[in-house]
Amino acid sequence: MRKNKTEKSYFDRVHGWGRISSVTALCVLIMFPVSICLYLGVWPSLSGVMSGLLKLVPLYWTLAVIEVLIYTPMLGAGGTYLSFVTGNITNLKLPCAIGAMENAKVKANSEEGEVISTIAIATSSIVTTIIIALGVLVFKPFLPAFTNSELLMPAFKQVQPALFGALAAGYFSKHWKISVFPIVVMVGILFVAPTLDAGTLLIPGIIASVLGAFTMWKLKWVK
Repeated sequence: MRKNKTEKSYFDRVHGWGRISSVTALCVLIMFPVSICLYLGVWPSLSGVMSGLLKLVPLYWTLAVIEVLIYTPMLGAGGTYLSFVTGNITNLKLPCAIGAMENAKVKANSEEGEVISTIAIATSSIVTTIIIALGVLVFKPFLPAFTNSELLMPAFKQVQPALFGALAAGYFSKHWKISVFPIVVMVGILFVAPTLDAGTLLIPGIIASVLGAFTMWKLKWVK
């Protein structure tokens, strides 16, 4: 009985502080353009704001809902709140959480996985903030030379593919049967529309992964 009360109390605190941090972060983000408008005495027209929102809402709001449904089972409650407040989920927070849970040999939907994921994402956020601050202070005089270098420019463009390639290789090798169908589908989509961004590609990738894995399970090709 005590254990159930402790677990309920833990998740109640997680959701309580998670809501507070999310609403606070949202208010801070909104207040930044508002403060600029107040300082300059210039406000955008309502028609201009609505016109911009109508172009963004159908895509980004849909992706926002989908990302919550996708990331929450993998990151846990605490990890999800932290990730959506600090950002950079796909590139950094998700790989850190998955790597930490794999090293600890715990599952993402377990109580241990919940704790490990939250600690990993919190650590990642702190380390990232420190590294960025040091990078700005130390490398600021040299950044133009690095970013404008023709020799180093190809390397900067391959950072994200290298990160996800290394992360995906482990999963492909462990579950190669269910990886074939979504990979073929995604490659086919990129051949037809090579300019699609990663956020848009999430939707067909998820559908192909779920349908492929379910079909193989029904055919008893995988257990």
